Amino acid sequence: MRRCGEPEGVTRRTVHLPVAAQDSLSDIVGIGERAERLGYDRVWFPETWGRDAVTTLAALADRTDDIGIGTSIVNTYSRSAALVGQSAATLQEHSGGRFRLGLGPSGPAVVEGWHGQEFGNPLKRTREYVDVVRQVLSGEQVDYDGDLVQTRGFRLRQGAPDPAPAIDVTGMGPKAVELAGRFADGWHALMFTEDGFRERYDDLRRGAELGDRDVSDVQSTFVLPCCALEDGEAARDLARQHLAFYVGGMGTFYRDALARQGYDDAAETIHGAWQDGERERAVGAVSDDLLDSLAAAGTPEAVRERVAEFAAVEGIDAVAVSFPRAADREVIDATLAAVAPE
Repeated sequence: MRRCGEPEGVTRRTVHLPVAAQDSLSDIVGIGERAERLGYDRVWFPETWGRDAVTTLAALADRTDDIGIGTSIVNTYSRSAALVGQSAATLQEHSGGRFRLGLGPSGPAVVEGWHGQEFGNPLKRTREYVDVVRQVLSGEQVDYDGDLVQTRGFRLRQGAPDPAPAIDVTGMGPKAVELAGRFADGWHALMFTEDGFRERYDDLRRGAELGDRDVSDVQSTFVLPCCALEDGEAARDLARQHLAFYVGGMGTFYRDALARQGYDDAAETIHGAWQDGERERAVGAVSDDLLDSLAAAGTPEAVRERVAEFAAVEGIDAVAVSFPRAADREVIDATLAAVAPE
């Protein structure tokens, strides 16, 4: 959603709502309301093992007027493809056309450990979900005979959403990003350095070419951990803890993505220490160089400068400001204000 009067080529500023450290649904929605007042373009809600995305975004749509809403991401295992399509259609209707769907496989830590589903064939599953969801949103009868998803004989009972919401996918490896370029409307890039993003953007471009379209038609959203406080070292400590948790505690995807970007020793050290229960050692292994390569953390001025540097990278259409896992409302509000669109 481009705001009225915003020039073409401007990197949009969006927000990833926090999934931790919020006492109530109303608190989460309140952050979205503040993001709207500050001029952010869209609010994303990442679904993990806390509040579900559909209910949260419906509540947010009720309490906002113009800001876009979206999932980043819902996984492709805990809901059927048809149900994802139904939810997308309903949220698009309920929000007055402000919804954008972000989906992806997540990882075995959540899919198997929380949802109790076998994690397998993540790329094929994502591709088939995109196909089926698009058919559901078209309003036509959905007859799909995939390797993993089969459905036949039904269509949406209500009218199809007009316009249909865009479908984004997440991806960290070369083939996953190529898939986004070939079949999706957008790509969500998470845990990337600037150079790492550029390398994967070549995969996105190749995928777009395979799909017979231009890469500029695929919106790239760069998810950037941010923490801006007058006490810059406290902000950096929170961001360091956040990165160590994802690299060390969320399976192997983040570890492997970091290793592909030239930080193999750090990735192995962080992951190994975290898995051994040595959390302080894992956090300590996030060097200043690594922290600054993956996040924008420090004083408000330093964070604004770092966010602007990421936003200037060719191919990034939107920067999604995310917050450290341990950030409380005071930290979130300070960061939101510090990096708000000008």
